Amino acid sequence: MRNFLIFISCYFLSISFSNASIRAPKTIVISTENHVRVRFGAEKLSKALVSLNYSTKIEQKDKLASNSSVIAIGVFSDKLFVNNLPAAIKNKISTTKKEGFHIYSGKNGALYIIGNDASGALYGCIELADQIKSSGKLPAQLSFSDQPEMVLRGTCIGLQKPDYLPGHDVYEYPYTPETFPWLYDKTLWIKYLDMMVENRYNSLYLWNGHPFSSLLRLKDYPYAVEVDDATLKKNEEIFQFLTNEADKRGIWVIQMFYNIIIPKPFADKHGLKTQDRNRPIIPLIADYTRKSVSSFVEKYPNVGLMVALGEAMEGVGQDDIDWFTKTIIPGVKDGLKAAGIKEEPPIVLRAHDTDAPSVMKAALPLYKNLYTENKFNGEALTTYTPRGAWAELNRKLAAIGTINISNVHILANLEPFRYGSADFIQKSVQAMNKIYGAKGLHLYPQASYWDWPYSADEVKGRLLEVDRDWIWYKEWARYSWNSQRDRTKEINYWGNELANKYGANLTGGKAILNAYEESGEISPKLLRRYGITDGNRQTLTLGMLMTQLINPLRYGLFTLMYESEAPEGEMIIEYAEKEWKKQGHIGETPIQVAREVVEHGKKAIQSINEAAPSITKDTLEFKRLRNDIYCYDEMANFYAEKVKAALWILRYKNSNQVADLEQALPFLQKSVDHYAKLVKLTEHSYLYANSMQTKQRKIPMRGVDKTFIHWKEMLPVFTKELNHFKRSIDSLKSIKEGTVTAIVPYKSADVKVLNETESYVIAKDAPLFSDTAIKIKEVAAQLVGLKGIKLAKEKQIKIGTEIKFSTKAPVKLLIGFFNQKDPQYLAPPQLETDASANNYGQSEIKISNALVPYGFPPVNVHAYSFPAGTHTLNLGKGACLVLGFIDDKQELRIFNAGLDGRGKDIDWLFE
Repeated sequence: MRNFLIFISCYFLSISFSNASIRAPKTIVISTENHVRVRFGAEKLSKALVSLNYSTKIEQKDKLASNSSVIAIGVFSDKLFVNNLPAAIKNKISTTKKEGFHIYSGKNGALYIIGNDASGALYGCIELADQIKSSGKLPAQLSFSDQPEMVLRGTCIGLQKPDYLPGHDVYEYPYTPETFPWLYDKTLWIKYLDMMVENRYNSLYLWNGHPFSSLLRLKDYPYAVEVDDATLKKNEEIFQFLTNEADKRGIWVIQMFYNIIIPKPFADKHGLKTQDRNRPIIPLIADYTRKSVSSFVEKYPNVGLMVALGEAMEGVGQDDIDWFTKTIIPGVKDGLKAAGIKEEPPIVLRAHDTDAPSVMKAALPLYKNLYTENKFNGEALTTYTPRGAWAELNRKLAAIGTINISNVHILANLEPFRYGSADFIQKSVQAMNKIYGAKGLHLYPQASYWDWPYSADEVKGRLLEVDRDWIWYKEWARYSWNSQRDRTKEINYWGNELANKYGANLTGGKAILNAYEESGEISPKLLRRYGITDGNRQTLTLGMLMTQLINPLRYGLFTLMYESEAPEGEMIIEYAEKEWKKQGHIGETPIQVAREVVEHGKKAIQSINEAAPSITKDTLEFKRLRNDIYCYDEMANFYAEKVKAALWILRYKNSNQVADLEQALPFLQKSVDHYAKLVKLTEHSYLYANSMQTKQRKIPMRGVDKTFIHWKEMLPVFTKELNHFKRSIDSLKSIKEGTVTAIVPYKSADVKVLNETESYVIAKDAPLFSDTAIKIKEVAAQLVGLKGIKLAKEKQIKIGTEIKFSTKAPVKLLIGFFNQKDPQYLAPPQLETDASANNYGQSEIKISNALVPYGFPPVNVHAYSFPAGTHTLNLGKGACLVLGFIDDKQELRIFNAGLDGRGKDIDWLFE
């Protein structure tokens, strides 16, 4: 009986399989115009049909036979469709935008996929293949049109590393198999490009400081090449492979480079630095760069260029305009002429640290195929309601008349935990359109940009970032194609995607989505209400010191984040001051965010645990996602408790009541307890928190040589901070009233200044400049008696400041920066716009409000460290004070002198 049942089962199964295999063959017809993208799309569709047991063949023809088995694919202007398209269809497709398409079933049963251009036809094929995959059948009747909302939809890959290469500076990474073994992995490239085309991305940005010396050898500067002949050949071959494969998929490859960076062999030969932000444009460097650009365009005519004028050169100023219009654009034109090409390749002008509207005004008469690019939320994800000066700049760029691209940059506040909030991302893309007027997306990896292609997860063999963060790429792509999708339907869409990913039911998929969306509010809210900067010098997930919460100005507070990249609201110090003065509050407050992030964490954990029982697939990845949700929760509680403590501590600043500090203590203790739990969750799950592991990182701790990159390194810091606070409270209780701490003045070091002769002794009423009568009104006692260098203020404003000196021992040079934004004042070191801003350890304020001149703003003091030897320090244009040299070993305690009249320094409570 059992054998009989098996026979019957096999018999009916064989009938079922034979019926399934009986499909009418499909002939896919493409035109003889030979569009590589159309053929690629046809091949994708063919594979989808084969999965349904259709037999297929692809033919190229100029005429289309009336046949129900035909699927015709192409561009509406192709010969193939001249007499084969109804007028209504022709009109419909001719009015679609670039990359638009129309799919319809003809009366004869034939199926037509018609694109406005070759990319449109490709996307039509992908759309039909997706429908086949989701429904398990070829739709019988179709009449469907679609087109993208964003003109450019791109991702980026950095050919950069977590730390510096020996003998090189920031962004200087030649292309070699030793440095970037993955660059030569064609299988990985195909995997990544397939991800891009499946998500309908159409641009790939490659980021590197100076790629030219790795990709070509110049006739006039053969010594500038940074790789050997064999590697150069490999680089040329892989670059040709990449651009050809990208072109098949409708993807522009856009090579980014910084200005002005020169290759090390070139710099060494001519006695130059590879980078010097404050040097003028010199003919030798301009000629080398122009010829590099020209040769690149001639050799790789289908590749666009992205130009970053700021950061490695002067920044905002005439140099930017001159460099772009007299070096870069002429170089591109030279290359086009040499190659006999008339069509201009795209040039994307990065608006970072330059006056992009002025540059574009000067450049557009010379070159038409220009785009602009600007950051969405700085180097983070903070809000979908950007406002203020940043929003105005983006609107100004959009109004130029060219395409403005919105850049979702480094994501320093999301790294390294998984992020997949469809709601936040959809609203962000809507903001790009409605608030910024942007028509392009430039998307960074969600995490591990500096360590690509790997994620930070501690997994044997490493995880590929493109696999781990699949939902990040898919969500941004979906909404850059169409951001106006119905929210209810989107919940079902992503619920199904996640259910399929993890083998769950729809309810489980929706629960995972909710966990993503609840946790997805935590990091944006924390940074925009408590953070120092939107830049990658801060690693949000590693936490913040108490001094960074109660005295953010000391750490170079980037106020634009609060003014433009956050909803209207209050910083911690503003909220505390209003509380003390019993004033009303405005907008989003620190205590509100503390409550909200804790609630988000609680709901995220509840949702991920609801989904857990239904998981049947990819269980190890689900466990990693679940662990991330718990990490978000502990991070939220760490910050919430610490902010509650900070508000009591700031109250003490006004009240002088030790009881207020005692109120803060249990909150600070709870904060450390939550951080200890975060350490346990990450200790064996992550290799690091931040993929940039260089001296640019400053918050919570300065990271040098890959230090302070993991939570377990920060727990002792926070524990020490807590214990110091306890001792401070005990000391305050025991100090007798009227006790004064002795002040130890700094002593001038023995340094020989080589290019300036006039000096002065710092004291009240001492004149500060050689060409004005400006005198010191007030000065911190620690600075009194130092030997300052007296400079001409007008000369500083017009050409900058240069100090040449020699020293027999290591020293610190103290520079005073006016605490007010104004073109006449030299801007303080700022890592948001200048990657070299901490090369001498100078980025942090050492003494806040240390000196006040008559009629001028207060001055903050920064310290530049130098070893023994002869040195030249070039500072940018603008007035500053050179306050003298001190021995490098002399203790330089960081504090606020308080000469601005805004209150005393209480940082000593924690350090």
